[in-house]
Amino acid sequence: MVGRVTTLGDGYEARPISLEAYREACTRLEGRIFGGNWGYAFDPPVKAPPPLGESFQWGLFHGDDLIGWHHAHQRDERTVYMADTGVLPEHQGKGLYSRLLPHVLAVYRDAGYTLVSSHHRATNNRVLVPKLRAGFFIQGLNLYEGGLNAALTLSLDGTYREAMHVRSGFRPAAGEAARRLGLHLQPGAGEDGQEAPRVPMPETDGEGLDLGDGYTLWRVPYAVYRDVYARLEASAYASVSFDWASPAPLAGPDVPRYVWLIAHAGEVAGWQLSRQWDARTAYMVNTAFLPRHRGKGLYTRLLPAVLDALKAGGYSLVRSHHHATNNAVLIPKLRAGFRLQGLQVDEHGVMAVLIYPFHPVYRDYMDVRSGLTRPQDEVARRLGLSPLTPEEEAT
Repeated sequence: MVGRVTTLGDGYEARPISLEAYREACTRLEGRIFGGNWGYAFDPPVKAPPPLGESFQWGLFHGDDLIGWHHAHQRDERTVYMADTGVLPEHQGKGLYSRLLPHVLAVYRDAGYTLVSSHHRATNNRVLVPKLRAGFFIQGLNLYEGGLNAALTLSLDGTYREAMHVRSGFRPAAGEAARRLGLHLQPGAGEDGQEAPRVPMPETDGEGLDLGDGYTLWRVPYAVYRDVYARLEASAYASVSFDWASPAPLAGPDVPRYVWLIAHAGEVAGWQLSRQWDARTAYMVNTAFLPRHRGKGLYTRLLPAVLDALKAGGYSLVRSHHHATNNAVLIPKLRAGFRLQGLQVDEHGVMAVLIYPFHPVYRDYMDVRSGLTRPQDEVARRLGLSPLTPEEEAT
């Protein structure tokens, strides 16, 4: 047992418990906590498990009642693996996971670990969002007996964290991170750029949508957006993309486009471009805010307006790609209902692929595919599946 009793508020506490007590709690309660998940039932193992190494366990208590747990163990000489956290359904939705995280991460830091890793079903936004808010980065996806899992890693070393940004293409290499990656710094790398130029908001027809705090959203023609983008692109992005060194040889597809500018005090503060991806899907191509307008919650306020417009356009799904370490965008997207669906490497770097479904049955289908829920009702019918009943499973 490691650690001390920690008060989590509202009558909840995290108390160190033994590995045996944790395993007993799992045997007794895990059916109530994880019974709705959809996993594969292996035959009994024929091999003994590897030695566990150093382990950490806390029981989550409400008064004297054990209502959940957290278990982690050493993965290698640098990494601790957050293997299992569970809370009884009647105590979920109270922010316990977010309150527990700082406590356990401080313990792992004090124990000398450099990295903290975990896996969660790819559509389990209730866990992914607090993990990303705590500083974890998406590192991959794997298909295993429990379904489709997202791999997350938190670096307790600030230099390695910067290296993760460099790897994803979200930031240029600078300082010690560049040295550790064996890179020469380019002239000016790591220096603060000049303030973005102030571009007057173009004249627009119609009425803008109030986003609060003096910001308004305006639908504009694509040509107007292209002119603004050409003037402000260098100020809006610090990411590192592949230089093709020549113009694209072919014209882009002629598809419907949906373009907005964000205005503040008569000037352009940012933009959003979406277009058709396929017969069912719209693609949120490009959203940016100039540096002086960031950190104000604009992305969260912008999303409903864009999604409403795309839904009105007849689309069933909305797709977007973001640097895998760009939590400032991934968090509001996941909170809005987007689901992590993949990772891809393109000219911009390592990108997380997100999908937003307007259709509730398709949203349930995504949870079935990830193993977060069992196929039932309309989803099971559309997949041609007839799952066993709980009574049949018990026999």
